Amino acid sequence: MDVLHIAVFFLLAIAILVASHEAGHYLVARWLGVHVVRFSVGFGKRLWAWRNAQGTEFCIAALPIGGYVRMYDRRDPDAADHAPADPQLAERSYDRLKPPQRIAIALGGPAANLLLALALYWVLGMMGVVVVPPMVAVAEGSAAHRAGLRDGAEIVAVDGRETATWRAVGMALVSRLGDSGEIAVEALRDGRRQRHALAIDAWHAGSADPDLLGSLGIALQRPAYFGEVLPGGPASAAGLRAADRVTQVDGRAVRDWQSFVAVVRGHPEAPLQLTVERTDGTRLVTVTPARRLDDDGTAYGYIGVAPAMPQRIVRTGPVAALAGAVAKTWDLSVLTVRLIAKMALLEVSAKNVAGPITIAKVTSDSARAGATEFMALLALLSVNLGLINLLPIPVLDGGQVLFNAVEWVRRKPASSGAEAVTERVGYALVAGLVVLVCYAEFARWFPLE
Repeated sequence: MDVLHIAVFFLLAIAILVASHEAGHYLVARWLGVHVVRFSVGFGKRLWAWRNAQGTEFCIAALPIGGYVRMYDRRDPDAADHAPADPQLAERSYDRLKPPQRIAIALGGPAANLLLALALYWVLGMMGVVVVPPMVAVAEGSAAHRAGLRDGAEIVAVDGRETATWRAVGMALVSRLGDSGEIAVEALRDGRRQRHALAIDAWHAGSADPDLLGSLGIALQRPAYFGEVLPGGPASAAGLRAADRVTQVDGRAVRDWQSFVAVVRGHPEAPLQLTVERTDGTRLVTVTPARRLDDDGTAYGYIGVAPAMPQRIVRTGPVAALAGAVAKTWDLSVLTVRLIAKMALLEVSAKNVAGPITIAKVTSDSARAGATEFMALLALLSVNLGLINLLPIPVLDGGQVLFNAVEWVRRKPASSGAEAVTERVGYALVAGLVVLVCYAEFARWFPLE
């Protein structure tokens, strides 16, 4: 069932991303009057097809690894078989377009991906997203601890970028991979906003699987909140309730949920006095953990509670949501370009590239987490797809932009021989990228150590 779930949502995500990308090419081509022969999501054998009034065939093909828009081009060997019925359209074949018009068509796909991301972020901003605030637990002696960060602080900005969620913190930190200097972290603690400078030196340069937070000594703080009190257990018998927060045990401060669990497990059948915060005040509650046994026979304490994480809803109006969507799309685009550049300069390991297995797994996990998580992942993937297609590789959109720009400047097209050579080089580069991604994926899922 897990494999089916992964496959279904991976294919759904790919279909949405590819369809939006090809729609960008299609709409610009139609706007320029070019006849589109086929709009295909996938390659290979056609599984479903439909033809519109203009004669364009829309189809879904068997291999869901991309898609294409085929435009009427008189240079094709079978051009006569696909000529539009309208003679005027035949005069507007792709080969008769001027370089700026071809560039516009090439840019249509990446632009559509960026617009899809913007639209998704806009909808998410208006819908509202339930997030876990980035409250930290800080390891003593770590870079974060030396910089003055302490337990319970909430990270509100990294390098000047606001961070309302853990995802935003992670994205801001990713942009610093391979850098030296300082990471500027602003944190809110006890009602005060303070700035902390975390020192880094060639941070995770060449690392295949960097632990960004852990290397700084930062972890998610899980306060000792009760999300559920199980009926019939010692906690229920003692009068503890859901939404209680434990701040002390026997007069000693409780750092977080993990430390509270450690105390309870270490005191089977020994009374514990809990200092509990509730909406109506602070209470002292005595609870005696029941005695249970681990698989190896070791006794531990149990009181029958489940944790809850503090959450907040981030929601804005249409105008503010649109502004936020533009900012997120821009920030993510800049981050993607910077990471591609760092990989090219070998400042960041190429093993950090996510392949189809990783993307499929993450897509499935995000779908399980809910519609908002799935939409946020789609936005992220859409930005990446759009920008990767802008790389100046002949078989990608960026390559088409480059070739047509050169023709525009030279005022004459490249020779057929030059086009053939560059196309072969393009295929070789794409093949190399595929090998790199497959290698990174193999190293991630089947490490040799």
